[in-house]
Formats: sequence, C-alpha cells, structure tokens
Amino acid sequence: MTALLVPMIEFLSPNRLWWLIAVAVVAVLYFALVTRTGFTSGRRAGSRLDLVIPKDKPWKRHLAVGAAVLAMAMLVVAYAKPKDFAEVPRERATVVLAIDVSISMKAEDVKPNRMRAAQDAAKEFTTLLPPRFNVGLVSFAGTARPMVPPTTDRGSVQRAIDALQYAPSTAIGEGVYQSLNLLKTLPPDPQNPNDVPPAAIVLLSDGATNMGRSSEAAAREAKKQGVPVYTIAYGTANGYVVDRGVRQAVPVNHNELAIVARESGGKKFSAASSQELKEVYQAIARSVGYERVYVEVTHRYVTYALLAGLVATLGVMSLAARWP
Repeated sequence: MTALLVPMIEFLSPNRLWWLIAVAVVAVLYFALVTRTGFTSGRRAGSRLDLVIPKDKPWKRHLAVGAAVLAMAMLVVAYAKPKDFAEVPRERATVVLAIDVSISMKAEDVKPNRMRAAQDAAKEFTTLLPPRFNVGLVSFAGTARPMVPPTTDRGSVQRAIDALQYAPSTAIGEGVYQSLNLLKTLPPDPQNPNDVPPAAIVLLSDGATNMGRSSEAAAREAKKQGVPVYTIAYGTANGYVVDRGVRQAVPVNHNELAIVARESGGKKFSAASSQELKEVYQAIARSVGYERVYVEVTHRYVTYALLAGLVATLGVMSLAARWP
C-alpha cells in the first residue's frame, strides 16, 4: 500500500506520484525554450524597443518559473499523502517539578534573585505542557516536601510555586526520592486503568548535596522506575549570599546534577539567567510534552507549495510591472 520515495518518507497514495512526470515535462519544455530562443540573453542589443522599455532581467523569469515548477512538485507530493516523523503532543503524562529552596537561592547573580526567577520560569513551564498532563511539585532543601500531588489544575501548582519558602542545606537525593513517591499517588486513568503514562522529574538546583541520601543512588532508582530526571544547574560562578553579616560564595555546582541526569536517563541543562532558564524549560517541555510519531504530513508539503507559489507570483508581478 505504500512506496518509498526517499528514506523515512512513505506515501499512502504512491500512484499519484506519476503526476511528477507532468511537472518534469514542464521543466524540460521551459529549458528547451530558453535554449532555443536564447531567452537568457534578453532582446538583441541595439533594438529601438530597448530605448522605450527596459530589458527584463532573466533571473526574474527563471526564479518565477522555477518557483512555479517547485510549487507544482510540492502539490503532487502532498496529493500522494506523505507520511513522515513529526512531533505531536502526548495524550497523557506526568511531570514532577522539584525545586531547590535552599538559602543559596537568595543569591542575586540572577535578577531579581535565583528563587524569584526560578518561580516565574517554573510557572510559565506549567503552561507549556499539554492540558492533560499532570504536574506535581516538590520542594527540597535539607529535606524534601511534597507540595502538590500530580494534577491537571495548573492554578494550584502555580500558587504553590509562589508560596515556596527558603530552608537551610541541600538534599538533592531526597528531592528525587520524594518526587518518585509523589508519582505513586497518581490515580489510574479510568479509561485505561492498566496503562502507565510516561513520567519525568524536572529538578532545579544551584548547589550540591550536603544532607540526606545519595543523589546518585536516587537517580539509579529513578531509572529503575523508568522516570528520567531532567536537571537544571541554575546560577553563576559569582553567586553569593550574606548570612549574619558574612558574605558566602554560592557558585552553581554542575557536576552532581550532570551525574543525576546521566544515571537516570535524563538530560542536564544549565541556566545562568532568567531568560536562559525560560529557554531551558521550553526545551524540556518540548522533550517531555511531545513525541516523534510517524504520521501523515500532507499539510507540510502544502505549506511548501504555498511558499513557492508566493515566490512565483511575486516574480510574475515584477516582470509585469517592469520593476527595476
């Protein structure tokens, strides 16, 4: 029922591709006319008509015809109903946001400070996920606390993000373990009770573990449960906080978060500004919120045809108006 034209592209109606022969005939006919009449050389030099009407520029003709032929070819491809890989929103999944609320998040190397910028970006992240996604929230410092169980209610998650409070120490491993526990509270889908939707943890931190269980062991447990951890190392090397009048350097720590991401099957990101953090969250949202599937992509080639047709139209208009 299908036939391959190029690798990874199939057609539901491959017989319609025979129309490409007509497109090829048009292209060959144009080439033959150009070759026979010396079309590319313009009018003969010295013609009296040249004094009245400026010469057409050959490249405009070639561009217009070439774009028209390309538009015809793209329409034929669309007519054959092509299939290719495309990113489509997942129907259902769960994401747990694990956010570091340690004292180091007061550092102002990211404006207005690490915590405020992290809260704003995390709230925006919840809006980037498909509506049916469940989102949970865990905060961690010396210990980890479940803030919101997985839910499709974005408002409750965003309000909880706004309510995050600072606490001493950092326990990245506990943040991962608590996130895994939170995933277990998700009720089954009533329509597909035996279906286990994909899940992921998005963990943001600026430091290294100094309390609790090993983050590497937690990452291995996450991988065992099929839950990748996407880590975000947030902050700069110049961050500092003032505690009881004493300035303490709190540079972002990349190594531990890279290990957590690698051991869990996730990916490690870095962000040194609020804008970079938003871009990271956008990349993660696309990664966990969409999947590559093999689907019909007729619309893609119709779009190509429309763009080529637009170029051809502008070229013809230019020739007709004798634009310089």
